[in-house]
Amino acid sequence: MHELRIHGRGGQGAVLASKILAKALVEEGKFVTAIPAFGFERRGAPVAAFMRFDDKEIRRINNIYTPNSVLSIDSSVIRAVNVFEGIQPGGIWVHSTKDAIESLTFPDDLCTLGLCDAISIAMEVFRRPITNTIMLGAFAKTTGVVSLQSLKKGLESSNFRDAGLHQNMIAIERGYAETTVYPLQQQRNREAS
Repeated sequence: MHELRIHGRGGQGAVLASKILAKALVEEGKFVTAIPAFGFERRGAPVAAFMRFDDKEIRRINNIYTPNSVLSIDSSVIRAVNVFEGIQPGGIWVHSTKDAIESLTFPDDLCTLGLCDAISIAMEVFRRPITNTIMLGAFAKTTGVVSLQSLKKGLESSNFRDAGLHQNMIAIERGYAETTVYPLQQQRNREAS
């Protein structure tokens, strides 16, 4: 079973991203539970959404405390909350940033890191800093757990108007294409030898 935590800020679409991803995973035959976590947060406040998926039926409905992967759709959220809290050893972090890997701080036992300058892409595609669909493309490329085609089908089944759907399709594609994936464990093995 794979457990995912999505971090963002209110109004950026973290919960919508989890719904689109859930639809995409179901498209691929997976069993999915999506758990949004929001309350009275104001626009711009840190929010999180949670998801479990597996090849077999999921009976667990409790909160997710030890995710396998973390998706940060906003670069500033790492200064507001500990996005690494409970992440399992060998975990995956997909992060929206224009910063180089050398300037980032993350746990030593991460296995994979995916970086995408989602804000720059969002400003070109939407003319607003909305990064949720861009980062879904980044998540697909970094983890390989869902295909780009299934993400597009998940997006199509969401309630977007034609122009919004077209822009978000471009956003998913660009997020996928413009993400750099760092296999950290392989890099550490090379450095040790």
